[in-house]
Amino acid sequence: MKLSRSVTTKYFPALSDRLLFLCGLLMLASEIWKQYTLTFTLGGGSYNWWYFPFQLCSIPMYILLVYPWLRRPGIRRALLAFLMSYTLLGGIAVFADTSGLHYPYAPLTIHSYMWHIFLILLGIFCGVIYFYFFGNRNALRAFAGSTGLYLICCAAAEVFNLSFDRFGKINMFYINPDYQMQQVVFHGLSLVIGNQPAILLYIAATVFGAFLLLLVWKLLFRFLLR
Repeated sequence: MKLSRSVTTKYFPALSDRLLFLCGLLMLASEIWKQYTLTFTLGGGSYNWWYFPFQLCSIPMYILLVYPWLRRPGIRRALLAFLMSYTLLGGIAVFADTSGLHYPYAPLTIHSYMWHIFLILLGIFCGVIYFYFFGNRNALRAFAGSTGLYLICCAAAEVFNLSFDRFGKINMFYINPDYQMQQVVFHGLSLVIGNQPAILLYIAATVFGAFLLLLVWKLLFRFLLR
């Protein structure tokens, strides 16, 4: 009991720490259910690498699980900036084309919609947490850190794509050069300028979209601080 209180005091001093970690555990549990269902209910025991949990919309789960254990303010600001910009963008953008949310098994479709709606709510909640703890300070620096994390994730996704595509179809972050871009707008661009330039443009557009969301947050923070 004493050890438990010590851990709580050190790593979960704020209610937000406990809520975010709990959300991470719930996301992890639902992801395990999803992978099990895809593999055994729909896949007959054969794993489908297309659904390997390393998309932009999967990264928040990992962030929430490690967030309470990382105590440096600069790292925390960067993680919150990622959640309130890149995660919020990913949650919103998926509704521009909901075809990827549908499965031949209704519970998976419901799970997919709920996951992305949750990402939107999570992004908003993390924006509130950032404002509460850090105000309008160092938001641009925090965004730079979150962008570095995004680019590292893109690089890791490409490693997964090129390493695991021998086992089946895999397209993490939708940037596998072996597959034609299917994202709205960028699919058409890939037919005109080529697939790899379209992938690079897609990554740049994601950064720009997240940056616009950060500017919206900064304006909101400035208004609330008056």
